[in-house]
Amino acid sequence: MTQSHHSPSLKQTFDCEHPVALITGSGSPRVGRTIAIWLAERGYRIALHANTSTEQASSVAEEIERKFGREAIVTCGALEQDEVAQRIVDETLVRFGRLDVLVNSAAIWQPAPLEEITPDEVRRYFEINALGSFLCARAAGLKMVAQPTGGSIVNIGDWATVRPYLDHAAYFPSKGSIEVMTRSLAVELGHRNPRVRVNCIQPGPVLLARDVSDAVRDKIARSTLVGKVGAPENIAHAVEFLCENDFITGVCLPVDGGRSIFAPDGLQIGMNTG
Repeated sequence: MTQSHHSPSLKQTFDCEHPVALITGSGSPRVGRTIAIWLAERGYRIALHANTSTEQASSVAEEIERKFGREAIVTCGALEQDEVAQRIVDETLVRFGRLDVLVNSAAIWQPAPLEEITPDEVRRYFEINALGSFLCARAAGLKMVAQPTGGSIVNIGDWATVRPYLDHAAYFPSKGSIEVMTRSLAVELGHRNPRVRVNCIQPGPVLLARDVSDAVRDKIARSTLVGKVGAPENIAHAVEFLCENDFITGVCLPVDGGRSIFAPDGLQIGMNTG
């Protein structure tokens, strides 16, 4: 990777001391946990966050310290409570003295027919998926602004905000706001300290439910241009890339095997393009 000649990259800055990453929603066996383990393996000290899965988060913290020799802590709280975002950021700073990376991975989703969605459910989606991410990003970002090294914030969106599927009419508006939030916070924080960057990853099918049949898995694989289902490690790798590349900010990056641009309807087959 070509680096700027005017200032050291975040990667170069991180080399002087093990960086610190806070990953929300990283207790249960979902993408956030994989991101935490991935970054720990690459030298980061880790602050995990969990709400109901605190015991699982503690086990992950022990695994990180045992396998990689990196210090790991667990922060707890429900992100729909306004004060939690600031508290988990403060706890991370008290323990480690710095915060280099925030990954907003915590989210909720549950299929529901449109007719059955209540106003309270819609509000809860926005409180956790959108407002919770915003408050965490603001709390972390303003601390990063005060650091000479700045920092990197990565929000986790969803590829399907451009092609929504059925029975998630409350979920998608909350996730769609992540894209605009990312661009807005990139401007706000970058204006205060140009070494603070904010980006977004929009995952595709990378973590299917255990009870998904082989037939359904094959169908999902065929719905991507790369012909396969992804893995949580694909998202973790993208997080690492966005944290290291100091010339990317305000970007929403689909990591979806091309699913957001590809409709496997067969219309391209046999068409006369002459």
